[in-house]
Amino acid sequence: MRENDTVAVYFVHSMLHALRDQPQRAQALLREAGIDPAVLESVGARVPATAFTRLWLILIQDLDDEFFNLDSHGMPTGSFALICRGLIQEPTLEKALRQCLSYFGLFLRDIHASLSIKGARAVISVQSRIEDPVTRVYADETFLALVISLLCWLGGQRLVIDRTALTDMRPAQDDDPLLWGPNLQLGAGVSEIEFAADYLRLPVIQDLAGLKTFLRSAPQWLVIRYRNHSGQVAQVYRYLRERDQGQWPTLVAMAKRQGLSASSFRRQLEREGRSFQQIKDEVRRATAFECLRETDMSIAEIAERTGFQEPSAFHRAFKKWTGESPGGYRLRMATRR
Repeated sequence: MRENDTVAVYFVHSMLHALRDQPQRAQALLREAGIDPAVLESVGARVPATAFTRLWLILIQDLDDEFFNLDSHGMPTGSFALICRGLIQEPTLEKALRQCLSYFGLFLRDIHASLSIKGARAVISVQSRIEDPVTRVYADETFLALVISLLCWLGGQRLVIDRTALTDMRPAQDDDPLLWGPNLQLGAGVSEIEFAADYLRLPVIQDLAGLKTFLRSAPQWLVIRYRNHSGQVAQVYRYLRERDQGQWPTLVAMAKRQGLSASSFRRQLEREGRSFQQIKDEVRRATAFECLRETDMSIAEIAERTGFQEPSAFHRAFKKWTGESPGGYRLRMATRR
């Protein structure tokens, strides 16, 4: 984590939700973490990731709950370490993920999650018994963030998320595309994450020594997914999103624009868990999803705009991303309006 990493204040609200009726207690904990309580009143505010991490650690000790009292039972201090210790014994990410969901089920009472694999697609689905929609969206999102971050750590690489759905509406965040992928559906009536099933065949590469390091800095490993709004990945993502695909620079040209050599540029992106090609692919996907949801452009026009020479190639790529055709996706989105 770098000193200039920041986190949207929305995620501070989610951690403090259990203390919504105890403002003085919440304010004291915020000050202890080095966060001005006044920041909570600003919708678009951001807080330093280091302070967010301190608040995370302070809260779980104060509440004696590593799930921030978002569940009626919760996870007593030490639960997360116990889960991690079991997961590093598994040979593959699939076995680790299935065990992970089972382990969380031993502690949480209001949330249950399952894994389904359909051909080339894997889906983690969350079922919640929480009635309050605000508490439910905070709990669903916290749960999915913990699970996906654990998978990234266990496999030693960042998983590319192709689709995220949250049951309830909540304010859109600038961090959303980097955190949840380009295809986030809010108020979808279900909470789930979809990604390529190939990831589940990856070996678990962490061991006991790695676990000890991980646990000493666990919030940083988890917070790192709330990627720095002004980091290299975010800057490149925004730059490409603002331009037609035909105007995109080469890696060398992009590095020069950022004031870096090509090798330094690559290294900085890698430290943030991305390559230049991955960012370009994510922007193509985001543009495709946006055009299908929000415009009347034809499939051929969208294919051209996203850099595919033939509509058939776009069809194949989209089916690989989502498991459905562009037309099927457009129809499904239209029925939810």
